[in-house]
Amino acid sequence: MTRVEQHAWPAEALGDAIAALARHGGLTVTEATTSRPSSAVIANAQALAGWIGETSSVLGIEAEPVESSYPELERMLRGAAPALLGLPARTPTTGTAVATGRVQAAAPREFIALIGSDRRTVRLLAPDLTVHTIALEELRRALCIELEAPLVPETLAMLERAGVPSAQRERAAYGVLREQLSWQRIGSCWLLRPAPGAPFREGLRVIGAPMRLAMLVGAHALQYAFWLAGWWLIGRGAMQGRIDMGWIVAWVLMLGSIVPLRMLEAWLQGLLAIGVGALLKQRLLHGALSLEPDEIRHSGSGELLGHVIESEAIEAMALGGGFASIVAMVELALAVVVLALGAGGIVHALLLVVWTATALGLGWRIFRLRSSWTDRRLAITHDLVERMIGHRTRLAQERPERMHEEEDQALEGYSGESRRLDRATALLGAAIPRGWVLVGLLGLLPAIMSGASAESLAVGIGGLLLASMALSRLAQGLVGVAGAAISWRKVRHLFDAATRHRAPGAAALLAPAANGARANSSAGERDAHVDDAHFGSAPVLEASDLVFGYRDSAAPVLRGASLSIMPGERILLEGSSGGGKSTLAAILVGMRSPRSGLLTLKGLDRHAHGDERWRASVVSAPQFHDNHVLMGTFAFNLLMGRAWPPSPEDLEEADAICRELGLGELLERMPAGIMQNVGETGWQLSQGERSRLYIARALLQRADLIILDESFGALDPETLRTALGCVFRRAPALLVIAHP
Repeated sequence: MTRVEQHAWPAEALGDAIAALARHGGLTVTEATTSRPSSAVIANAQALAGWIGETSSVLGIEAEPVESSYPELERMLRGAAPALLGLPARTPTTGTAVATGRVQAAAPREFIALIGSDRRTVRLLAPDLTVHTIALEELRRALCIELEAPLVPETLAMLERAGVPSAQRERAAYGVLREQLSWQRIGSCWLLRPAPGAPFREGLRVIGAPMRLAMLVGAHALQYAFWLAGWWLIGRGAMQGRIDMGWIVAWVLMLGSIVPLRMLEAWLQGLLAIGVGALLKQRLLHGALSLEPDEIRHSGSGELLGHVIESEAIEAMALGGGFASIVAMVELALAVVVLALGAGGIVHALLLVVWTATALGLGWRIFRLRSSWTDRRLAITHDLVERMIGHRTRLAQERPERMHEEEDQALEGYSGESRRLDRATALLGAAIPRGWVLVGLLGLLPAIMSGASAESLAVGIGGLLLASMALSRLAQGLVGVAGAAISWRKVRHLFDAATRHRAPGAAALLAPAANGARANSSAGERDAHVDDAHFGSAPVLEASDLVFGYRDSAAPVLRGASLSIMPGERILLEGSSGGGKSTLAAILVGMRSPRSGLLTLKGLDRHAHGDERWRASVVSAPQFHDNHVLMGTFAFNLLMGRAWPPSPEDLEEADAICRELGLGELLERMPAGIMQNVGETGWQLSQGERSRLYIARALLQRADLIILDESFGALDPETLRTALGCVFRRAPALLVIAHP
């Protein structure tokens, strides 16, 4: 047994390993009791991965699955902590991993809790909660043993025949393996991170933002102090009329010390910008995905585009303006000290404080003007996009001579707001620093008239010039901060939406492997399961007296809706347009919540299952206006509900379902087959092809109930029979919505 295996956690204790690893990694963990994975889960790689994700969610953290190429594994391990690493399961045939292209084809039976690393060593948390340090190379070998084992003997023998010295043979063998296995991917690694909805300050703490910010401010203050000290030293020598070589050397050393400090400042600023920017993007994306359909159903394309623009502005302006403002305030604080030591004394320093307050007040005025300007700009953007989308309707309905009246009025108002904002910005950027020079000189007049010493006057003038430069930097920073604050108001609802916690639910904790185990069942096993379940007595889904109404409507759209769907049943729901069929489908899927009534899935309600498990068990293919072909490969659009990147088995199943739906001819026509890019910039699909893509996407999620909403309307009779045959064979339970 290797040292790595001595410190490994068994799969049965995986829940305890995740909780202990998160706590040692500084993550905030909820006080929840973790369950133990069943033997069925441990034996199934996909089920085990799902169990890890759900258990992490229960603990209030996120387990992000990642993989690395063979050559990049060491680099990934250096920055992975805290991370959970699955040791490859020992298989009788060591060549299997190489043939499949993945190391862990089977589920790992032991796990490594990585809590830290440096250039050559890693720190592991053992099951007895002791920390052990081992060589990074040992951990790398343990993770790659199944991959390297078939190739190492032959490689070493080849190097021996080539006359490579034994001392260098091992290193040379690793170089050869890097070339031979460069295309291999190594998985079974989960990075533990704060949940996207966790308090933002926790994410900042995990990426080390407070410490880096403190180091950034300290580095700038220190280099500024060196700069002041160097010029004070040379100035004092000049005032005393003697500058020897020692003074010059000290001056050069002080100025030279600024170079590494400035490099450190730039490096820290880059790390902060990348880390905070990535954290903010992740938070906003999670918030956007957490919005309910009713919250965005009335938002036009232009409004959504405006949100995207503003989210980009937050990162650019907040980071740039924030850094500039912080640095400016540090410089102003030092300038106050210099002025207090100069000829003007405390009065001169207080004058700078008052002038700085004036600059901040002007910055507030810019914030108000920019807020009004931004509202007009976004309104114009929204209106422009909506009019572009409805261009043909506009041509048909509006008189040509009055077609642009609204745009002209909007542009005139926008132009006026722009002029006012430009004047205020110019005043802040030009008048504040230059005006301070005049005010500062006036503040020195009493000292000049009283016959102050040349040294004190030089210090006062130096402080005056330093304050002028700091005020110029502050003006730039305030403009950026104002823009970021305004953008923040536009997208804050996305930021706040990320805090909506979607609990896994009691059912998910009791049976966390259900979907994962089903995901690896073959088509024949699935059909047998459907046939057997058809004779069962428990319904898959049952609804009783559902009532639903939209927020802006007093009258309910649905009233007293009830139904029961048994395993294996195929139900057709017909009704006129506007009768509430699609609304009922959205409630069954879990995209909407009824006002009243009872809705259960396998005997448990939505709260017991949790949102994610409910939506994994009941899947729909919505109508065209609610369904989309995204830019990417055909396979990506098919397997959006499955793990990504897909396994060869996933691609084979997707290809088989497409051919059963009659899309075989399309796959043959596309140059790259299932990996062909489709969507806006790729291969264009007809309406019938899109319909079958949506059906295949739903079937590939292997849910307990499939809901198809107007999915067959674009198909000709022959294609319809083909598609129905596929759906009937593969759907465990089916609800089809159609017009009479």
